[in-house]
Amino acid sequence: MPASALAGPAAPRATARPGTVPEPAGSPMAEAYARLAAVHPGLRVTEPAPGEPDPSGVDWIPVEQLASGGPALDSFLAFVDARSQRDYGRRARPDVVATFALHRYAWSACLLITVPWFLARRVPRLPVSAVAYHRTEGRIAVRTGTFACLPDDPAATLPTARVVPDEEALRTEVRAAVAEHLTPLLAAFGPRMRRRGRALWGMATDEITEGLWYIGHLLGEEQRSRAELARLLPGGTAPYASGAAFRELADAGGRALTTRNRASCCLYYTLRPEDTCATCPRTCDTDRVARLTAPAGH
Repeated sequence: MPASALAGPAAPRATARPGTVPEPAGSPMAEAYARLAAVHPGLRVTEPAPGEPDPSGVDWIPVEQLASGGPALDSFLAFVDARSQRDYGRRARPDVVATFALHRYAWSACLLITVPWFLARRVPRLPVSAVAYHRTEGRIAVRTGTFACLPDDPAATLPTARVVPDEEALRTEVRAAVAEHLTPLLAAFGPRMRRRGRALWGMATDEITEGLWYIGHLLGEEQRSRAELARLLPGGTAPYASGAAFRELADAGGRALTTRNRASCCLYYTLRPEDTCATCPRTCDTDRVARLTAPAGH
């Protein structure tokens, strides 16, 4: 399947409708992004005003350049390589570095779309040309344009709003918006990661699921985030390789504990074989229960 098909339908051109109102100061995503930063200060989203230049500097990466490969991607991989050596005291394989680098960006990028959907039922279209990423400070600059929303949304009268009929249509917009953003990045990173097709989209599934699951926990809405993700990614929604696939374990007292198996491998075990991820298929259920019930800080 060609990459253009994987990306889902192109975002329709925004056209004014009778009764529309001018865009207010601050985008329809601003409140959701502010709430994201409040619970997770490690990710701060800014929206340059019209006419304001994109942020620039040695650590700012226009994501369009990252997706095109070449020097921008080489520089980012070299940065992640050096950071990994510092953190783990050993050098990772080149494919592991590329996997870490894509995860470092994609986990945050998916939240640019899933958090406004989760909090405000608004789904922005963010092609790579609309985003810049600060590789060291957890900052992202976005230029939000068209967005999908439901008919009863107060923002539905804005010129950039695209009204969809119901929740399932809005979920379709989420899947398409994430695919549109990630498709060129997967094409650029894939050869460096030695992965193709299903393995790459399995990683995309994991970034969507585990990112919003974590933010839902920080917001005090973990149960709702799991329910929403299960409906968003039930399995069989191309190009995503699998579903959210939450499942339950029981501790010694019979208390339910939620886990899932990742659809892709982050390759962390290649640096710390004794410490696999909690959702890694390599981690047995006994170890998962032990981790999920361990006292904080252990």
